[in-house]
Amino acid sequence: MNRLSIIHYLIALFLTIGFIAFTSGCSTTSRLQEGEILYTGAKPLKIQTPEGEKAAPDLDSQVKTAINVAPNNCLISPYYRYPLPIGLWVYNHWDEPKGGLGKWIYEKLVQEPVLISDVRPEVRTKMIDEILDNNGYFQGSASYELVQGKNKKKASIRYNISTGPSYAMDSIIMLPDTCHLNHMIDSIARRGTYLKAGQRYCADSLASERVRITNSLRNRGYYFFNPEYIKYLADSTINRGSITMKVTLDANIPEYALQRYVTGKIQTTVNRNLGGGTPDTTYTKRGMLIQMQPSKLRKAIIPENVTFRHGKVFSVRDMNRTQTYLSQLGIFNAIDIQAVRDTTASVPTLDVYIDCTFDTPWQANFEVDVTSKSNSYLGPGASIGVTNRNLWGGGEQLNIQLRGAYEWETGKSNNRSVFNSYEVGLTSSLAFPRLIAPRFIPRRRHSMNWTRITLSGKFLNRPHYFTLGQIDGSFSYDWQSSRHVSQTLNLFKLTYTNLLRSTHEFDSIMANNPAIALSFQSQFVPQISYTYNYSRNFRKRRTVDFSFTIQEAGNVMWGLWKAFGSKTGEMKLLNTPFSQFIKGSAQLVYGHRLGLKDIWLVSRVGIGAEHAYGNSSVVPYSEQFYIGGANSIRAFTVRSLGPGSYRPPEAETNGYFDQTGTFKLELNTELRFPIIGPLHGALFLDAGNIWLLKDDPDRPGGTLKGSTFLNDIALGTGVGLRFDLGMMVIRGDLGYALHAPYDTGERGYFNMPSFGKSLAFHLAIGYPF
Repeated sequence: MNRLSIIHYLIALFLTIGFIAFTSGCSTTSRLQEGEILYTGAKPLKIQTPEGEKAAPDLDSQVKTAINVAPNNCLISPYYRYPLPIGLWVYNHWDEPKGGLGKWIYEKLVQEPVLISDVRPEVRTKMIDEILDNNGYFQGSASYELVQGKNKKKASIRYNISTGPSYAMDSIIMLPDTCHLNHMIDSIARRGTYLKAGQRYCADSLASERVRITNSLRNRGYYFFNPEYIKYLADSTINRGSITMKVTLDANIPEYALQRYVTGKIQTTVNRNLGGGTPDTTYTKRGMLIQMQPSKLRKAIIPENVTFRHGKVFSVRDMNRTQTYLSQLGIFNAIDIQAVRDTTASVPTLDVYIDCTFDTPWQANFEVDVTSKSNSYLGPGASIGVTNRNLWGGGEQLNIQLRGAYEWETGKSNNRSVFNSYEVGLTSSLAFPRLIAPRFIPRRRHSMNWTRITLSGKFLNRPHYFTLGQIDGSFSYDWQSSRHVSQTLNLFKLTYTNLLRSTHEFDSIMANNPAIALSFQSQFVPQISYTYNYSRNFRKRRTVDFSFTIQEAGNVMWGLWKAFGSKTGEMKLLNTPFSQFIKGSAQLVYGHRLGLKDIWLVSRVGIGAEHAYGNSSVVPYSEQFYIGGANSIRAFTVRSLGPGSYRPPEAETNGYFDQTGTFKLELNTELRFPIIGPLHGALFLDAGNIWLLKDDPDRPGGTLKGSTFLNDIALGTGVGLRFDLGMMVIRGDLGYALHAPYDTGERGYFNMPSFGKSLAFHLAIGYPF
C-alpha cells in the first residue's frame, strides 16, 4: 500500500471514529412516554436442569422461538444488535417531512421503538410453561426479570427457566386386538421408536407418531382415517414421576373411515392444452385411457407411469407415486387424482380418476449475464433456447440452445481492431425419458432416467490472437439410483478442435510457449466420463451437495490403434492426432441455517487435477481448468488468474489471452440474508487459483509448489444483491480483491495497487453455488 493510500485510509478511519463518537451521544429514548421502556433484547438463554439430567434436544430451540422478539437494529437474534441504531435516531430527532425526497428518506430509515410492553414477557413465560409441559417437565417453571442500566428507559429481558425432573412413560397400553384395524395400529406402533416404555413424555412426538400411524394405515386401505381419530390417555397418578400411556380411538369415528378399501375402476383422461377435442377410449393394463384427439401421446406412456392396480388394496402411496411419475414426464401442466367411493360394490371400493392436461409443446428460455471490471474489461453474455418436451409422444425432449458472449476493452483507445472478443455456440440435444441400455446399470424404478444424444459447436474469436472452432458429439445416460444419489455415464464423447486463424502476435507467443502451443493444436478428444451426485436437505436446516467427475480421453482409441494400427509414431484419427489424458474433479457445497431467521452460511470447496500421457504431452486447451468470474472468485474476471503467480506480460494491454492450468483449488463462503420481500443480500469471501502440475519454463511461477502455495492463492471479498422471483434469481455481485498472486508492484499481502483496480462487478442469473 503506497503512502497516499495510507493517508486516505487514516483519514477515512478517523472520520468514521468521529462519526460514531458523535452519533453515539444521540438519545434513542427521548420521545418515549411516561412508563414506556425501550426493549433492547434478551439476555443469553440458560435452562437449569436437575443434576445429572440433560434438557430435551429441541427444548432450547422451542424456548428461543417463544422469546424471539427482535429489538431495534437486530442483527441475527434477540441477543445481538447492530452498534448504530440509525432508525431510532431518526425517530427521536427528525420530524417527519410532509413530502418530497425528505419524506422518502425518512420512511426508509425510521424505525419505531420496540417497547417492553410490545414484547409482553408475562405472556411469553406462560408459553414457556406450556413448552415445558409438552416436553414432560410438569414441575418446571419460567419467570422473567428486566435488566436495566443507568438509563431506566431501556431494559433487556432475562428469562429464568427451570425444568425440574422429566416424566417418562413406564408402560404403554395398546388397543385390544378385536378387529383388523386395531391389530394394524398395534403392529405399526410396535415397529416405531417412540411408543416404548422408558421414553420421555413429549407431546410433539406423540402427535408425530399419530401422523405416522395414520399414514401407514392410509397405505393399507384405510384411506379416510385421520390422525385425530387416535387418542392418548396419560395417567401420572399410578407411579409417581412416570406416566402410564393408553392408546384409544375416538368414539365418533365415521363408519366409512373404519373400512379397508380396495382399488376399483381406474380411469385416466388426457386433455389437450387448448381444451376440447374428440375422446378416444383405450383399455390398458392400468385401466381405461381416454385421450382427447387430436393430440400426440404414445399410448403405453400412461400405463407405464400409473401404479394403481384393480383389486389391489388402495394405497395413498400409489397416488403420490403416480402424481410424481406423470409429472416427471414434463409434458403435463396439470395432474389431478381423485379417489371416489363406489357405493354399489359388494366390498369397500375406491374408484380412481386421473385427469391430465397437456402443457404447451414448445417452451423458450432466455438468460443473460454481465461482467465488468473497473480496470477496463466489460462484457455481456446471453443464451436463448427452445425446447419441445414431447417430440414423438413419449416425453422425448428436443432442446436447441444458442449461446453468445461479447467482451470489449473500455477506457482505452487503439486502432488495432474495430472488433472485440466474442464467442458463439449452438447446442442441440435429444433426450429420451428412459435408459436405452442393458440392465447392468442399477436404477431406481420409476425414477426419471434419461438417455441423451448431444451435438454442439462453438466458435471462439480473440481478435488479436486467434479464432478457434470446436465440435462435440456425445451419448450419455442419466439415472437416479437412490433418493439422494444421481449418476451420469457419458459413454462416448468426441470433441474436435481446430485453430482456424492465428495472428503474428499469437504465433510469436506460441513460439515462446511450446507447451501452450501444443494445447492449441487441431486434435480429436475421444472421452468417457462418469459423474456421481449426492444431494440432501436435513430438515431445512442443513444442506449437503457433493459431486465428483472422472474422465479419460484416448484410451479406447489407443487400444484400437495398438491392435490394428501402427505400433510406432504419433497416433491419429482421420489424419488428426487424438488426445490422451485423465481428469478428475470434486466439489462439496454445505449450507447451514443460522438462528431462527432465513439466514444461511453456504460454503463450497472445489478441487480438480488432470494429467496428459501417451499420445499427448499437454491437456487440450478446451479441457484445462480456469478460475475467476461470476461463479468463482468474483473479485477477478473469468480466466484472468494463474497459473500460480504467473502473469502474462500482455495481460495489461488486453485481456483476451485466457489463463489455464492443470490443477485447481477453490474455496468460497457466503452469508445469505433477507433484506425486504424478494430482495436478499450476501457477504462473500472467495479464494483459490490454478496451477501447473508439470514445470513450464515459459510460465515461471505457474507450477504447484508447497513453498509458494499460500501466496499463490488469490483472495477476494465483496457484497451482493439477489432478487428472488421464485422461478429464477437475478444476482449482482461486487467483488473486491484483497490479494493477487502475481506481482502488482505493491509490497505486503494486501497488494492491490488501488481501490478502483480491485473492483469487479458481475450480473448473472441464479446463485453462484
